[in-house]
Amino acid sequence: QVQLVESGGGLVQAGGSLRLSCAASGRTFSTYAMGWFRQAPGKEREFVAAIRWSGGGTYYADSVKGRFTISRDNAKNTVHLQMNSLKPEDTAVYYCAATNGVTTTYSVRIRTTYNYWGQGTQVTVSS
Repeated sequence: QVQLVESGGGLVQAGGSLRLSCAASGRTFSTYAMGWFRQAPGKEREFVAAIRWSGGGTYYADSVKGRFTISRDNAKNTVHLQMNSLKPEDTAVYYCAATNGVTTTYSVRIRTTYNYWGQGTQVTVSS
C-alpha cells in the first residue's frame, strides 16, 4: 500500500513559478512509476508529467513541455514538479499518482495506469 501526500500548491501570477512535492510512503518507492495529473473545473483529469522508476525516463504533456520538470528523490520517497512560466490555463487541482505495474512510454500518460492517488493540491495562476 502506498500513500501519497501533495504539497506546494498556491496562488501565483502568470509567469511565476511553483514547485509541487509528493511524499510517498512505502519501502519500494523506487520501483514505482510516478505521475502528475491535473483537473480544472468542468474538465477531465489530464496527464501532466511522469517519471519511470529510478528516473528511467520522463514524459510531458505538450502543453507543459519546456516549462515543467518532473524529478524524483528515491532516498526521500519524493517526487517534484517544478512549474515555471505559469499560465492562467495551468490553474487546476494537481494530483500525484503512483503505479507499481509495468509501464510503457504510452501507458504512463494514461490515468487508469495508476493505482494510487494523492488528495490533490490547488494551483491558481492569475492573469
